[in-house]
Parts: sequence; C-alpha cells; structure tokens
Amino acid sequence: MKKLKSILFVLTFILGVISCKHKQQKNNKLIIATAANMQFATKEIAAQFSKHTGIDCEIIVGSSGKLTSQIKNGAPYDIFLSANLKYPNELFRLGIATKKPRVYALGRLVLWTADKKITPSVFLLKSENIKHVAIANPKIAPYGIAAKQVLKHYGIYRSIKPKLVYGENIMQTNQFIKSKAADIGFTSKSIVLHSKSNNIGNFIDIDTTAYTPISQGIVILKTQNHKYIKAQEFYNFIFSTQSKNILNKFGYSTLN
Repeated sequence: MKKLKSILFVLTFILGVISCKHKQQKNNKLIIATAANMQFATKEIAAQFSKHTGIDCEIIVGSSGKLTSQIKNGAPYDIFLSANLKYPNELFRLGIATKKPRVYALGRLVLWTADKKITPSVFLLKSENIKHVAIANPKIAPYGIAAKQVLKHYGIYRSIKPKLVYGENIMQTNQFIKSKAADIGFTSKSIVLHSKSNNIGNFIDIDTTAYTPISQGIVILKTQNHKYIKAQEFYNFIFSTQSKNILNKFGYSTLN
C-alpha cells in the first residue's frame, strides 16, 4: 500500500511538473491576433521573427470585428493585426492598446472565381448566369465593407443584393468561392496569391479608386504586460525590410 502511494505521489509530481512547463511555455509565447486576410502572411512573418529572436508565436485568426470583441472581453492577446484602423483605434480609445495604431500594410481587393470558364468582371455580376456572389460580412469585416463600396461605386449594389452570400470573415468567404457554393466573390489578394489558392480559377484586381484604401493597423495590447518587450520586438519587426518583402509577396502595399 505504501509502495502504491509512493508511485502515485511520483506520478502526480511528474504530471505537475509537465503541466507547469506547459503553462510556462504558453506564457512565454507571443499570442498574435490576426485578421483573416493576413493569416498566411502573418504565419510567414512570425516564422522569420521566431527564427531571428527565438521567441515563439501563437496565431489566432478571425475577422477584425470578432477579434476586437474578444480583446474587449479580456482575450489574452499580445498583438493585434487588424484589417483596418477602425478597430485598433477603438481599442486605443478604450485604453486597451498601448498607443495609436500604425499602418503596416495596404490591402488589395480582388474579384475571384474558382470556375476557369468564368472571366471575372464587376458587371458580369449582373448576368443571369451568376447566381451567388460571396463577400465578407460588411458589418464586421473590412474587406466586406470594401466590396460593398465597389458595388455601390459601379451602381449595381441594389440589383445584385439578392445574390450576395456573406462569409463571417475572409476565410469563410473563400470557402464559398473555392467550393463553388458561390460562382464568384470579393476577397483579399493575399488569399488568392497564397500557394493553396493560386492556379484555382481566375481573378482580377479591383480598381483601388472604387473603394476606400484598406489601411491595416497594428497595436500592442495591454492584456499581457509582462510580455511587452517581446511584443515590441515583433511590432518593430513588422516594419522591417524582411517583413515588408513578405507583405509585398502577398499582394500588400507597404509604406516607406
């Protein structure tokens, strides 16, 4: 009986050590909340950052609006890479971000179809052959706002509104397009340029004068103050030449 108790004590001790190590590793990781359009670029940037600094990163992907809601409700994120400036500005006003957001990239909107027989154009959306047009939800997703602006710019929003299907974010919107649940849709150029998406169907760039520039902002959050120095290192890295080259590769414009 004593031997069994000793074994159980040792096992409990080992499990406790493992659990503590796991918590310590998680506490040392930078947790980066990133807008869905930035998921692939962020993963590549984070990998290079970790390679140079030894700091591990965990990436949480979602719509900018949903991530903002999570942050306001106490989600333990260190960095927020938004698809616009509205949400990080809101966090700064609430005292959750350490300083005003800075633009790290300008996003590009494209019209994309997985059907190689379709040649995309904005006015094609009015065709009877186009039954469903996918866009991200403009209530919470900046790329959805931009898509709606494009439709209004060309004066076709009302006529094609019944065809619109809304993704919660760019990821879901892309699934509609890739699965052909939607004939065509508006998405981020970075998604289409990603290796998993290129060579699927056809896409065209949308004239940037047809929508408000998609200025994407970054902020350091106050939720994990003990990791501020690491967060600042990542923040600085985002504006490095190496990071800008990755962003450019994914179709983003960067500022000097």
